[in-house]
Amino acid sequence: MKFRFFKMRFRRRINKRRQQVEDLGQQAERSVDKLIFKRFSRIAKVRRFVIGWVGLIVLLIGGILLQGFNLANYYQSVRPVDGGIYREGVLGTFSTANPLYATSQVDSTVSKLVFSGLLHYNVRNQLVGDLASSYELDARGTTYTVHLKPNLSWQDGQALTSKDVLFTYTSIQNPDAQSPLNGSWQGITVAAPDPLTVTFKLPSPLASFPNNLVNGIVPEHLLKNVAAVDLRTSDFNTVKPVGSGPFAWNAIEVQGNDPQTAQEQLAFVPFDHYVGGRPRLDQFVMTAYANQEKLISDFEKGQLNGLAGLNDVPEALANDSDVQIHNAMLTAGVYSFFKTSSPILSSQKVRQALVQAAEPQAIISKISYPTRAIRSPLLKEQVAYDPSILQLKPNLPVAKSLLDQDGWVVGKDGIRTKDGKPLTFTMVAADSPEYTLVTSQLKQQWRRAGVDLKVRLLDSQDFQNALAYHDYDAVLYGISLGTDPDVFVYWDSTQADIRSANRLNLSEYKSAVADEALESGRTRQDAGLRTVKYRAFLQAWQQDAPALGLYQPRVLYLTRGNVAGLTDSVLNTGTDRYNNVQNWQIRQAKVAN
Repeated sequence: MKFRFFKMRFRRRINKRRQQVEDLGQQAERSVDKLIFKRFSRIAKVRRFVIGWVGLIVLLIGGILLQGFNLANYYQSVRPVDGGIYREGVLGTFSTANPLYATSQVDSTVSKLVFSGLLHYNVRNQLVGDLASSYELDARGTTYTVHLKPNLSWQDGQALTSKDVLFTYTSIQNPDAQSPLNGSWQGITVAAPDPLTVTFKLPSPLASFPNNLVNGIVPEHLLKNVAAVDLRTSDFNTVKPVGSGPFAWNAIEVQGNDPQTAQEQLAFVPFDHYVGGRPRLDQFVMTAYANQEKLISDFEKGQLNGLAGLNDVPEALANDSDVQIHNAMLTAGVYSFFKTSSPILSSQKVRQALVQAAEPQAIISKISYPTRAIRSPLLKEQVAYDPSILQLKPNLPVAKSLLDQDGWVVGKDGIRTKDGKPLTFTMVAADSPEYTLVTSQLKQQWRRAGVDLKVRLLDSQDFQNALAYHDYDAVLYGISLGTDPDVFVYWDSTQADIRSANRLNLSEYKSAVADEALESGRTRQDAGLRTVKYRAFLQAWQQDAPALGLYQPRVLYLTRGNVAGLTDSVLNTGTDRYNNVQNWQIRQAKVAN
């Protein structure tokens, strides 16, 4: 009974609450209908007011968003930032990183990244300290004292001192080491009086000597137990070289067994204690390509950031808007060297005629990159350059007259002859599109004067052999002139001798007047005095015409997109593009101003 009572009471409470919920629902429906739906009919009367407020709200929101966007752009901008992996492709093969032996393009590239020298060239092509803080010259002009920067270190953590510098240059001087730098260091005494000082005592004054201090320094503690005769083949050169340059050796991977298509990929990481500051890139990967087509293909596909080693821009890349073309003019000159010991070219009048029958400016106008004419054995920026003493100007009538005076008679075919022999000689040049163009132009220009030029275009190895043995009548070649006017090795009589170290007097030019001027000019420190001393050499060179100056060459470097820190400045060598490599940046991001 009691159970039933509670059951009925529980039901009444549920029914009551259900009724309350229904009443509330009906009341909510009446309120919505009264307050919302019945008022829709009034919207038409106030629509302008509503639209105005809605528009104002939208305008305010849009203004706030726009202001925020503009303020973000004002206080932030897209700038280069640190990080990223730079991938560079270079045409050639890798053989050594050791700066005592690195001469090829690939080897010089690796050596420049890993090693640093006492001095180096900055982005303005000025000679400044690298490992060295300063240097001074004694009153006699024969002893240079170089002071090292404190707290220098190798990439393996060992301290770098004057002992390493001493070891480097005594190794170069050792004939058993067979370094190609040996010829420039004969007769020089190197000493290390204390850990931060190195002295170089020269047999006679040499104003250009500081330019010899840019080669990389090698570590004594890793190489002192290697016999000089074994330095060239030491594992140090190819397995894990240790330097003090901006990047440290990390790894090498060889891809492919065919020498014609093989690739060598070398990876480098930033050296935290590099004297020029830790590089901004996370990694530098250089790949040496034996095959030019593969190099171009990988760059075209975007697999490389940079490309070096080509003479001309490939057609496939010429119209690519993302490709940056860097034409860095070299402190060098392309000349046609006349071998004065050759029967035809031994005549001064013939050589003068060849100079005046040529039109270098017409040749330059056909070259695919901007450059400027060379009309002297010196560059315009060099001390002692004299604009009043330049090579003979183009003048075809005068050229013909000189040949007439020398007994050369024009034949029916337009070619001159003398004593039954035609006025013909052979020019050797490297087989490249650029030199093919230049030699064909010279052939046409000299033909107008009655000269028959034969051209031999040779591959790299055969051309180097022809240079070494002077196997030519004339040779088209580019020589490095640098920043100093010391051109002794190219024009002094001693450098034509087969016994000379490099035999770089390609014209085999011999002049007592030029010899004396060259010797006097290179031993003077004062710029004004050097100018006076070199004047006689410039005059002799002008009149003797041992060569025809043509133009300054360039080094071509391609990048995909912009590389911050890479500047198109005048360079001494192609690898001098790395003079600022520690500041290269390839990534971009929005950063606060």
